[in-house]
Amino acid sequence: MIWVTGDCHGDFKRFSTDRFPEGKDATKDDYVIVCGDFGLWHDTYEEKYWFKWLSDKPWTTLFVDGNHENFDRLYQYPVDKWNGGNIHRITDSIFHLMRGEIFTLQDKTFFTFGGAMSHDISDGIIEPSEKGWRQKAKDFLSQNKMFRINHYSWWKEEMPSEDEMLNGILNLNLVNNDIDYIITHDCPTSVLLHMYRYGSLNVNELNSYLQDIQDLTKYKRWYFGHHHINKSFGKEICLYENIERIV
Repeated sequence: MIWVTGDCHGDFKRFSTDRFPEGKDATKDDYVIVCGDFGLWHDTYEEKYWFKWLSDKPWTTLFVDGNHENFDRLYQYPVDKWNGGNIHRITDSIFHLMRGEIFTLQDKTFFTFGGAMSHDISDGIIEPSEKGWRQKAKDFLSQNKMFRINHYSWWKEEMPSEDEMLNGILNLNLVNNDIDYIITHDCPTSVLLHMYRYGSLNVNELNSYLQDIQDLTKYKRWYFGHHHINKSFGKEICLYENIERIV
């Protein structure tokens, strides 16, 4: 069995037995995939508790990164090869599926690509090296400004590197651009424009890259998070709190 869900932000209560009863019959060879913003943030007591709680569940938890992860910490985990692709092994049963990789799970192939551009930084990124940055942050908070603090609540690695994007293209070429499922945090440009056709949201280079993937690749379903809605756009499905079984 394989399930997929949306952003958790460190809140894993949706996986409790009363809310996710299907999980009680799972084994470690079954998987729950989180479409980014998993919740690897700061190494707190609360985070340790919830990671252990999740690791003790009968399934294996997999996630692509979102824009709200601590990339300084995430990239410190050793890279392992697992089921055909590269992962960061967070615990014995929580794995980060790296960008541009292809995994085979229960005879199905999965292309994974995390990352997204944060929406809540329109008033800027505060650098802790700046003189008086703490007061500036307090002032911004009191003014309800949308900002983040570099290496504390924002990391430039939220957006992919050229090497990561090239890695994805090359790996898809190896399978003749034919995959069963695509798991990302953000979505292709065409889906984004359809989602916000009555509003506005800037298209960025990651959306354009994912559009290229969509145009070049044959796939059954594409699951993504980031936009905090549960809605289908044809073969492309945005998930938030919903947990959907796909295998």
